[in-house]
Amino acid sequence: MAHEAQANGTNPLAPHQPLKSPPDVQEVERLAHPQNTLLAEDSAVTKAEKLERHGDQQSIREPDAKRIKTDPSVDFGSGSRDGTGSERRTGIAPIKPEYLVRAPGSARDRGTVVQDDDAAEGAAHEPSQAHSDNRGKRKEKSKGQNTSRSFGSSRDEVGLCSSRMSRPEFSPSECQYGDKCRFEHDLRKYLQTWKRADLSTFEGICPIWKAKGRCNVGWKCRFVGSHMLEKETADGRKELVLIENPEIDDALRHEVSSTGIGTLNDISTGAKSDLMKRRFKTPKADAYNKWLDAQSQKLEEKQGDQASKNDPQADGETENPLQAKEENRANYISSPFLPSEKRRIYFGPETPVLAPLTTQGNLPFRRLCVSLGAQLTYSEMAMSLPLIQGQRSEWALMRAHESESTPPAFNAQGPIVKDYDNTRDLKFGAQIAANKPWQALKTAEILTKLCPHLRLIDLNCGCPIDLVYRTGAGSALLDSQAKLDRIVRGMNAVSDDIPITVKIRMGTKDNKPTALKLIDRLIYGGQDADMYGGRGSSVAAITLHGRSRQQRYTKSADWEYIADCAALIKRLNEKGDALTDTVRETDPNSQPAGGKVYFIGNGDCYSHIDYQRHLSEAKVDSVMVARGALIKPWVFEEIEKGQYLDKTASERLAMVEQFVRYGLETWGSDEMGVGTTRRFLLEWLSFAYRYVPIGILEHLPPRLQDRPPAWRGRNELESLLGSDNYKDWIKISEIFLGPAHKDFRFEPKHKSNSYEIQAEG
Repeated sequence: MAHEAQANGTNPLAPHQPLKSPPDVQEVERLAHPQNTLLAEDSAVTKAEKLERHGDQQSIREPDAKRIKTDPSVDFGSGSRDGTGSERRTGIAPIKPEYLVRAPGSARDRGTVVQDDDAAEGAAHEPSQAHSDNRGKRKEKSKGQNTSRSFGSSRDEVGLCSSRMSRPEFSPSECQYGDKCRFEHDLRKYLQTWKRADLSTFEGICPIWKAKGRCNVGWKCRFVGSHMLEKETADGRKELVLIENPEIDDALRHEVSSTGIGTLNDISTGAKSDLMKRRFKTPKADAYNKWLDAQSQKLEEKQGDQASKNDPQADGETENPLQAKEENRANYISSPFLPSEKRRIYFGPETPVLAPLTTQGNLPFRRLCVSLGAQLTYSEMAMSLPLIQGQRSEWALMRAHESESTPPAFNAQGPIVKDYDNTRDLKFGAQIAANKPWQALKTAEILTKLCPHLRLIDLNCGCPIDLVYRTGAGSALLDSQAKLDRIVRGMNAVSDDIPITVKIRMGTKDNKPTALKLIDRLIYGGQDADMYGGRGSSVAAITLHGRSRQQRYTKSADWEYIADCAALIKRLNEKGDALTDTVRETDPNSQPAGGKVYFIGNGDCYSHIDYQRHLSEAKVDSVMVARGALIKPWVFEEIEKGQYLDKTASERLAMVEQFVRYGLETWGSDEMGVGTTRRFLLEWLSFAYRYVPIGILEHLPPRLQDRPPAWRGRNELESLLGSDNYKDWIKISEIFLGPAHKDFRFEPKHKSNSYEIQAEG
């Protein structure tokens, strides 16, 4: 009876209260899992992730009218739908249906998950899980960046002694270790037993030998068969000898060094030794730092006296502001020397800038970008203290290629400073990070003396990484504007004719930008400028990344704020002489060369359309390209030609081949050089795979923040280049570098706890 009553809707226990029908299953699911519902306030990336997870279900989509209100980019009446009725979803790359592996929203079938650029930028830097088996064991402390990643090693099982490396078989050099040497002295045994087989790529010819006539790694070369032969001696014996390329002039053969072909700014071993042993003298930096400390102490005393005079409980009258200014000027002691006249530089619409990119901004990649149209380049960010200490790994970042010493493009499209000589200009600049004035000043003087091929020295004030921020360097300087001002002033005083520039962010916290105030201070000095003679910092150019440190890459760059800063700089450049505050009037000797401060915008530039829009709307002098160049290096070619370039898979693979060739010329063609080239190639491919060919997109322009659903290319090679599985990247590397060494390891950054600084721009 109870079942019959329930079926009829009657409550057997309380007939006056009817039974309610069970709730709808979908409603229960919605209440139990509210996160499955797309909310209007969700970010674009969050929407894309939820669409991938739950599918394109009508039940979880917002009404069109509501979507128009919450997402202004959606315009259902003006071209957001094509002839087939499709629309462009925010955060998702609009791939044509015929190239989709599955419908948008279905589960991805790829080996890894697409990550945002700050996914591996976590605050913690513990060792990755890959090394958890070593718990309890004492491990040597890792040094440098990305300490939680392991790349294994690429070395010969038994190495060849350096006394035999480039010598004929029967006339080696003398080994200083004799019988105690742990390396192989028998050349034939080394070649047959310990050295891996020669590579057959590049037609089996050593790229270094082909370009410069001789190979600097000798018998250790993985292409040694192309520059060796066995000849018969006078006594009838067979001797192995190395040969030179007869097609190359003798003068070019002498240019090959241990640091690669055509490299510049390679300091000597003696200079590194002097730095390590603290024998390298920096008289300018030492004198200026001493003066700077004295001025800072006076400033602290002045602030203390001012606080006591302004105390309402203190006796006596408050100080007259005009009298205080006169006393400050009377107490001012001039610096040991004024900044030297700087070399004139130029930034204009025809000079797109490649951002300083840690790890990816290596010499071969910069060389590739220059060949594709990049007009200005920067070194990877180098830390000041290791440079002062002469660390070889840090000084390697200062090397440039001879193509970077050529003048940038110059069509006089932008404002030109007086006496600018394009023939004296060059493309390459160095970027450093420092947390103390004495470090920055010493580094600037050392670079000026040891690196003759520098366009400028840039101070990094935007790096968001905790490891850098906690030391007071990088973006931490944005909250210490007085210290930053002193650093830039001092660097200008000791850098001879090399201009000093800065790269900053909007600020350290969201919704609290400080860049406008900082820009004003750098150009005309702050409240304490009278302690330094009432002068500006002499900064030659300022680059602004339109994000805060806290924001990282979770939102698009704020180009409206960049435009506000550009307008401020324009006003300061044009009306500086009209300032009524005489204390802030600037001395011409303290101004940048030509009296103009250039302003460069940075953030989310992925096409020539983005580049031209930023120039015309934000009114910046030029635009710096970072992630866009990593994903699509030919973005500079598109900017130059003013059109999209639908590169074929074969053309893109040719760029990979070019990078490999440049890598071997830089790091060597021996086992270690091949391994290093492979590692940095994979680092680049970890960005390059994100390129979606414009030929398979329904809507243009492509957007840097868009993430694609699973797709296939127009041919197998295009699909391979677009794979997000790092094992496929290794397959691509093997096309040109052969099978990886048995001890080689590669761990993508998004699989480790390491931080990601390479896309800081």
